[in-house]
Amino acid sequence: MTPGTQALMTETVDGRRGVIRVHGHLSVQGADLLRGTVEGLARSGRGRVLLDLQEVTGVDRPARDLLGALQVRLAAVGTVVRIVELP
Repeated sequence: MTPGTQALMTETVDGRRGVIRVHGHLSVQGADLLRGTVEGLARSGRGRVLLDLQEVTGVDRPARDLLGALQVRLAAVGTVVRIVELP
């Protein structure tokens, strides 16, 4: 990696268990992609979704805010979004 670049974010989804594992740097664009994945799991009937961020190398402030707002919005309709190891 060259100076000033960050690792791309990737996600691995276990739809059966409702778990999303994230790797790399979490930008607001990456958080928006995660939002879509979480909402898709919620629409498919998942009452609980786990975002595993243990392998995330950094999080932009707007990304953090987006994930927090997502938790609140989905909680209001009955879906619990649990975030593990937010750096």
